[in-house]
Amino acid sequence: MTTREHRIGQLHSALKHRILILDGAMGSLIQSYQLEEVDYRGERFSEWPSDIKGNNDLLSITRPDIISAIYKAYLTAGADIIETNTFNSTAISQADYGMQDYAYELNQSGAALARALCDQQSLLTPDKPRWVAGVLGPTSKTLSLSPDVNNPGYRATSFDALVADYQNATRGLIDGGADIILIETIFDTLNAKAAIFAIHSVFDELGFELPIMISGTITDASGRTLSGQTTEAFYYSVRHAKPLSIGLNCALGADELRPYVETLSKIADCYVSAHPNAGLPNEFGEYDETPEEMTKVVDEFAASGFVNIIGGCCGTTPQHIALITEAMALHAPRTPPVIEPLMRLSGLEPFVVTDALNFINIGERTNVTGSARFRRLITDELYEEALAVALDQVENGAQIIDINMDEGMLDSQAAMAIFVNLIASEPDISKVPLMIDSSKWDVIEAGLKCAQGKCIVNSISLKEGEEIFLQQAKLCQRYGAAVVVMAFDEDGQADTRARKEQICKRSYDVLVAFGFPPEDIIFDPNIFAVATGIEEHNPYAVDFIEATTFIREQLPYANVSGGVSNVSFSFRGNDALREAIHSVFLYHACKAGMNMGIVNAGQLVIYDDIPSELRERVEDVILNRRDDATDRLLEIADKFRGDGTVAAKEDLEWRSLPVIKRIEYALVKGINAHIVDDTELARQEANEPIDVIEGPLMDGMNVVGDLFSAGKMFLPQVVKSARVMKQAVAHLIPFIEAGKESGSLAKGKVLMATVKGDVHDIGKNIVGVVLACNNYEVIDLGVMVPAEKILKTARELGVDVIGLSGLITPSLDEMVHLAREMQRQDFHLPLMIGGATTSKAHTAVKIEPQYTNDATIYVTDASRAVSVVQSLLNTNQKAAFVQEKQDEYVIVRERNKNRKSKALNPYIKAVENAATFDWSDYRPPVPTFTGLRTFADYSVAELVPYIDWTPFFSTWDLHGKYPKILGDVKVGEVAQQLFDDAQAMLEQIIQERWLTPKAVIGFWPAQRTGPDTISVHQEKGETVALEHLRQQTIKPGMQPNQSLADFIAPEGQAIDYLGGFVVTTGHGVEERAKVYEEQGDDYNSILLKALADRLAEAFAERMHERVRQEFWAYTADESLTNDDLIKERYRGIRPAPGYPACPDHTEKAKLFALLDAEQQTDVALTDSYAMTPAASVSGWYFSHPEAKYFGVGKITKDQVIDYAARTQLELAVAERWLGSILAYEP
Repeated sequence: MTTREHRIGQLHSALKHRILILDGAMGSLIQSYQLEEVDYRGERFSEWPSDIKGNNDLLSITRPDIISAIYKAYLTAGADIIETNTFNSTAISQADYGMQDYAYELNQSGAALARALCDQQSLLTPDKPRWVAGVLGPTSKTLSLSPDVNNPGYRATSFDALVADYQNATRGLIDGGADIILIETIFDTLNAKAAIFAIHSVFDELGFELPIMISGTITDASGRTLSGQTTEAFYYSVRHAKPLSIGLNCALGADELRPYVETLSKIADCYVSAHPNAGLPNEFGEYDETPEEMTKVVDEFAASGFVNIIGGCCGTTPQHIALITEAMALHAPRTPPVIEPLMRLSGLEPFVVTDALNFINIGERTNVTGSARFRRLITDELYEEALAVALDQVENGAQIIDINMDEGMLDSQAAMAIFVNLIASEPDISKVPLMIDSSKWDVIEAGLKCAQGKCIVNSISLKEGEEIFLQQAKLCQRYGAAVVVMAFDEDGQADTRARKEQICKRSYDVLVAFGFPPEDIIFDPNIFAVATGIEEHNPYAVDFIEATTFIREQLPYANVSGGVSNVSFSFRGNDALREAIHSVFLYHACKAGMNMGIVNAGQLVIYDDIPSELRERVEDVILNRRDDATDRLLEIADKFRGDGTVAAKEDLEWRSLPVIKRIEYALVKGINAHIVDDTELARQEANEPIDVIEGPLMDGMNVVGDLFSAGKMFLPQVVKSARVMKQAVAHLIPFIEAGKESGSLAKGKVLMATVKGDVHDIGKNIVGVVLACNNYEVIDLGVMVPAEKILKTARELGVDVIGLSGLITPSLDEMVHLAREMQRQDFHLPLMIGGATTSKAHTAVKIEPQYTNDATIYVTDASRAVSVVQSLLNTNQKAAFVQEKQDEYVIVRERNKNRKSKALNPYIKAVENAATFDWSDYRPPVPTFTGLRTFADYSVAELVPYIDWTPFFSTWDLHGKYPKILGDVKVGEVAQQLFDDAQAMLEQIIQERWLTPKAVIGFWPAQRTGPDTISVHQEKGETVALEHLRQQTIKPGMQPNQSLADFIAPEGQAIDYLGGFVVTTGHGVEERAKVYEEQGDDYNSILLKALADRLAEAFAERMHERVRQEFWAYTADESLTNDDLIKERYRGIRPAPGYPACPDHTEKAKLFALLDAEQQTDVALTDSYAMTPAASVSGWYFSHPEAKYFGVGKITKDQVIDYAARTQLELAVAERWLGSILAYEP
């Protein structure tokens, strides 16, 4: 048996002489054994309390024969490197099975099995030794993305937690005999950086290192990882690991992966690997590319000199590897290029520091010590506005953003982490590298642990001696960061040219000797204020410039930066003069070699634009050319006083284009500032208003679609384009309606709706307009439309076609349900399916089989809608058209008949994974009364302060947060007028008592009497069982599967309580609104209804506050602002039946019965459990301090069966009401 050291030597030698072969997919071969639960358990885990089928990594322990056979198959096929069966052997991933404590053993066992097989094979082929690559998978959590769309700064795990997990796994792999550590399938680079940090810390413990292979995953045609980085940015972010190889795997087939592998081959100074999938998956996840087809593609990789290591990922087999092995034997390996030592930084995009850039702007305004506005925003936790400051810096030319949170009244560490996390959610900001700036090391680390790109640390120095200096430099290197080194040593800050040069040289020598890349060193030789009136300060600027020359000439590859605004500090208040000083200073410092600086990119005047008199006198000061330079500059300072601001202005050159091109430009760029005016101009030039939609607007959206398909535009940009389109179409609709021929006979009647649960309507609206203009009568039911309403309306109005639209994934389930209902109710008319999330495959496999009475047609886009409807309603064309589509769907179904659904936790396992609390030490608060309390005519005036105005403006399609929207440049004037009208109407409502607010609240003793059952005890001795649903999502880590029942004390513990409420402000609305409508005053009718809705929500908010402070009194001393209430910063929750935490609307009937709500408030429930009047809110009150809002998500049939039994509903009825959350087809 050879030693690991000998094997690693053989590995380096082999890579110089031939292309090495990595193995192929593990999972697909495991599936071929058709293993059952008993196989996964083995004897050792036969009594394991939960299902563990699917935990493939466990097979290394329970079925080593199978894993060994798979290893052997790949070795026999020619693989040089075997990947261990440890992709999910981290505690985070194993927590899904409750097996996190076995993570080390799984890694050790997986590596030991591979080691034994490789050693056996190496004995058989001594001229072809085999190596074990210990695999670290990405885990199921991500450090750069939030799992909560409502909280982009939240992370499901932490950098430190991942490091500890990866350390444990790495130790297991090494102890099991791995030769290489392979970090693979990286979709979030920050996860990979945590793995790199962990691996190197283990190497430090052991006293030796193994080669590291790193392999990322490009997710789609955008050429980016899931977390948004380009291939180059990804490599620059992990290059500090000094990997044996960098590569790509998974997500794409070899053909699609080629351009990104080529990119790596050009920029990487290490070896390059690739192990692509066997082609792209078909619509249902299967891989169709044959060994011959895949080999042909990767053979070209080798012939082009792209790779050193090649293998396979999903869908590949030993047959693939055998053919690839034969092909690679004919090619020489790639020779890694010698890369020029340049600083290579990254955000989402790469940023290489070259002399050609002249000067790099580091944005300074996201610094709490330098910007009073930014400090206020961070202190007040106004993070959205703070992000706008960062975006403004980037848009004004900052190529790097400096972030500093050093403020005495701040938790700087937390603020840094929150803000860097939030930046990650804003691609227009996070595309640039970050400079993490602090005088506190823990704050710097907090920032580095949240940034996936290669950052700059600002700063380290010799201030505390060489030992601490090198400790911090080592950590910077381990986090993958460049460093700013201040000209500061044990004796203090350098304030002369000689001291600047001496300290910088000493720092450079120490770092380079330690192994720190010289190109990643940025010296800040200290920029101090000049023209202060103190003679000793006069040479400060010229000393900096001359020290810069020394650094660039004598310290190879080092860079120079500084805080430019410091130089003009003595002229604070005169922004125009300060801009001139900055420009003159930069002009001379950049010529000397200063290549970056912290400067407000939006406040720089062009050197040549500075008036000659001012420029000369500023240069006298900067270059210290005259003893009276300061006095001479002061003489003219007032002549140039002003705010000096160079406002960021929109580039208006495109406004000179023809109107058609302006519309296209606005759509592509998402600019809506001029779209109404341009649309109106285009309408005036067109023959008919519809021509504008079918011409320039559709042409522009086609460009957007083409760019998106090519990966040159991304979803956030497309959404902005769609908003512009919607605004343009909205402007044209009145003209189109007015231009219709009166009395003309419609070609047919088309009913359109966005299905229940979905609010996206842009595509539907466009289709409706196009159909209407082609003389079809369109009945648009809007968004969030239940199936029963769609079908009822279709029957009543005798429509000819039903069209369904949806953008979000749950809409697909609703479309299947509606198709099933059409068949059940014996409809005989065509069904059209469209929307971004729909597809021909889903329509063919899921929807069409449910409805066989007539045609179900997938419509690819709005431009096809007219021809589809024409074909469906033309008796001569319909039969052939429908048959053609049905034949296509048969082919699709045959190709994809083996599709499988994604698994969730079985219900019993979800129950076992419930949230647990220490009830023995908890005393539930006791309400001040039990039973009911009714409020017959509540004061509207008391509710007004609790109104959340932001949704009010959204009702009117005015988007922005209140009160900021009132000052909005675009809609502020309109918003203010609307707000004034609302205030005037509110005054009338109060003074003239238009509305009669009513409410009922109640409290009852309650106990959890089943896993998801809360039993409520009424005063008359009756018990009501409230049934809840539990999350079944397989969650990483120790996160529970939540149910509202978890927040009530279980039977046998202290008596707990549950509350309920119904509030309404709807009484009086319809009568008053009807009067307005009869007067033709739709504006005030809508205004009244909108205000009533807001007042109802305000009533619910106010009543909950009184419950917390007065009626239940568990936070009697609570003092929250309305903004705090809107952000749900209170203790306890008030979930509503029919909403995510309790999605079954039928339980609302029990709430109304407990509260005697109809009698007490005159609020009734419809057959669909909607409340009338509409301006009403109802829900439960929970008081437990850990109670939080959540969504149940998808559930499986075992829970639905249990729930149906508990609620005494027929299974089919339960499935009907829970249709949107079912994870199966009933």
